[in-house]
Amino acid sequence: MGREIDLGELAARLASIEVTDLRRLSGGASSLSYAAMATIAGTTRPVVVKAAPPGLAPVRNRDVLRQAALLRRLAPTGVPVPEVLWDDPGDPPGVPPVFVMAFVPGSSYEPLFDRDGEDPPAIVAARMRAAAQALATLHRLDPAGLGLADEPRVGLADEVRRWERALGTVDAALVPGWETVTRALLATEPAALPPAVVHGDFRLGNLLAEGPTVTAVIDWEIWSLGDPRVDLGWFLINANPATYRREIRYADAIPSPPDLAATYSAHLGQPVAALEWFQALACFKSAATWSLIVKHARGRPTSDPLAEEMAGLLPALLAQAADLLR
Repeated sequence: MGREIDLGELAARLASIEVTDLRRLSGGASSLSYAAMATIAGTTRPVVVKAAPPGLAPVRNRDVLRQAALLRRLAPTGVPVPEVLWDDPGDPPGVPPVFVMAFVPGSSYEPLFDRDGEDPPAIVAARMRAAAQALATLHRLDPAGLGLADEPRVGLADEVRRWERALGTVDAALVPGWETVTRALLATEPAALPPAVVHGDFRLGNLLAEGPTVTAVIDWEIWSLGDPRVDLGWFLINANPATYRREIRYADAIPSPPDLAATYSAHLGQPVAALEWFQALACFKSAATWSLIVKHARGRPTSDPLAEEMAGLLPALLAQAADLLR
C-alpha cells in the first residue's frame, strides 16, 4: 500500500486547523486513517483524518477526495454521513491528498464476525432495521440532483466481471466451480434499475450506531453509480448468520433477509424484484474478496486463523450462489 505517512509531516500539513493528538487508527485497506483534535473557526473538536497512501496514485479506492466530494453532496440529504471540514489535494504521489471530517460517536459492530458485543439483542435487531432504512434513503436520492449526472455507471455485467477477474488470480482449489457461477450470473442477469448511489460495502460494520440509531454511514472507498440492489444483496448476506456459518451471539436476534428486505422496500416506497440474483452476486463477491484475503494471508510468515476459517467456507459460498440462481 506504499509507505506510512510521517506523523510530523502530516501534522505540519494540518497546521492551519491546529491539529493536536494525531494518531494512527487501525484498519483501512486502501487509505490511511488518523484520529486527532482540531480547532476550526475557533471550535476545538475531535476529527478523523483520511489520507491516500503515499507513493501510489490516488485513484479508484485510494481517491480520498472523491470520497470527500460525495460526503459533501450527501450532507444535506437524509443519509447520515460525517461532515467534511477541510481538504488538501497535496502533490501526489509523494504528497498524498488528505481530508478531515468530524468525528461521529458510535460503534461499528459486525454481528457475523465480532463476538464481543455488549448490546442487547433487541438493540442489534433494531439497528439492522435502521440500517435497511438508511440504505433505502440513500437509494431514493436522484444522482443528477446530487450533481453526479456525469458519473460513469457500473453495469451488472461489469460487477460480475470485476469479481471474475479477482477469482482468476487465486488458487482454483480455494474456489471450486467459480467459472460455472460466473456463467450462470451472466446468463440470468436481470434488467437493471435506474442508477442510484451505491455504497459498495454496505453492512453493519461500515456504519456507526448508538443504541438502535445509525449515526453515520462510513467507508465510501468503492462507491459508484449502479443498480441499488447490488448494495441490498450485499447487506442481506452480511446480515444472515447462515452465510458464514459461524457461532455468533446474535444469531437468533438478527432479522431474517426477507424481513430486512421488506423494511428496505417499505422505506424505499416500492417493491424490489430479483433479489435472489443479487444475493447470489453477493455470495460470489464475498467468495472473491475472501479468497484474496486468504491468498495474501498465506503469503505472510504467520498464519491468520480467521482467513483459514473462511478458506474452508468458500466452496459453500459459491454453492449458495448457485442455489440462489436456480
